[in-house]
Amino acid sequence: MDVPRRGLRVGAAVLVVSFSGAGCGPGDDAVANEVETSEQGLDWEQSLLAPLDRDALRQAIAGLPDAKTTAAQVRINGTAGRWLGASGVADVHAGTPVPTDARFRIGSITKTFTATVVLQLAAERRVDLDRPVQHYLPGLLPPNFGLITVRQLLNHTHGLPNVPLPSKDPEWFFDNRFRRWSPRELVALALPPGPRFVPGTQQEYGNIGYLVAGLLIEKVTGRPYSHAVRDRILAPLDLRDTSVPGNDPTIPGPHARGYEAVTKADGTVHLVDITEANQSIPWAAGEMISTTADLDTFLSALFRGRLLPPAQLQELFTVPDVPTLGGGRASYSAGLTRFEVNGLTLWGKSGDRHGYNNGMGATRDLRRRLVYSVNTLHMGQERPAIADRIVATTFAARSPRP
Repeated sequence: MDVPRRGLRVGAAVLVVSFSGAGCGPGDDAVANEVETSEQGLDWEQSLLAPLDRDALRQAIAGLPDAKTTAAQVRINGTAGRWLGASGVADVHAGTPVPTDARFRIGSITKTFTATVVLQLAAERRVDLDRPVQHYLPGLLPPNFGLITVRQLLNHTHGLPNVPLPSKDPEWFFDNRFRRWSPRELVALALPPGPRFVPGTQQEYGNIGYLVAGLLIEKVTGRPYSHAVRDRILAPLDLRDTSVPGNDPTIPGPHARGYEAVTKADGTVHLVDITEANQSIPWAAGEMISTTADLDTFLSALFRGRLLPPAQLQELFTVPDVPTLGGGRASYSAGLTRFEVNGLTLWGKSGDRHGYNNGMGATRDLRRRLVYSVNTLHMGQERPAIADRIVATTFAARSPRP
């Protein structure tokens, strides 16, 4: 899609590039800042996980930048092996390699932080997961919406329609990338179509439930939801590279920049720098910034019960037994996703923002956990193939004995 000139006036840097790798830093086989450790002392007969294949991991992220991705970071940790690698360039102008401590927009991984705060409030008996959200936020939802429990907000069985803004359409994005939206404004935009289904009967993933959850946190605590995230999670875990940016459109500290590839009429590909953008549309559902190290610390602490008592921790690993609106069965819990890879059951969360596609996931026992971030060049598309390669390679299953 050709981006109109009005979209390029908002501070967007443009670069015409070739995807041969020339002039863009490391070549096709480059994997920078790699760290390896062994799996000594583990009884692999008792595990479905295969030993880490480091050659396959290097290959999974090699060849960047290419026509779809400019950079990748991968952190694998746990008693079943560790590996740290990065590939591609942090800045296509300078050709600088990607540091393994680079910050990035984590997108919907923010939901895990928001859900954790709500569950903490439930543990403190300041929120009842079975009480309707209308009790806490009277007047927010029109009478035609049925009673929606707090738990249904968190596990996407609420039936609320999503915000109808084409935020991942490039033309719309360039015209609106610095506009500020309030959470109540976004909720009001979403509600006119009415309920999608009776609460609790189906599951449909989206941001709207977590916008309402953010408002719930603010009503119960009397403070901005971002303060609750900082005070309850970031400070106790010393997550110094994780932030809740609010209306600040920048990414602080070292980071890989995000780009959108735009093909012009003459066939040249322009990379439009989209790193800076206001994140008020996703807000409590997707605005945060972090690193692979901080997210690994957060995931480990969360699974180990450092942030939640047992009853609330179980909510993270409880998927409602309902169908999805589009067919199939539910896979989302309160803040996490259950998914199968190579016969293994994993728990984690993915996230996507303009120029960034990320994920974190682990086996329930934390023997192997993964955090990755890749810098994509086409907003609004499906998860890039490189992300699938990273996940599949990390969680390869042990071959059966002959």
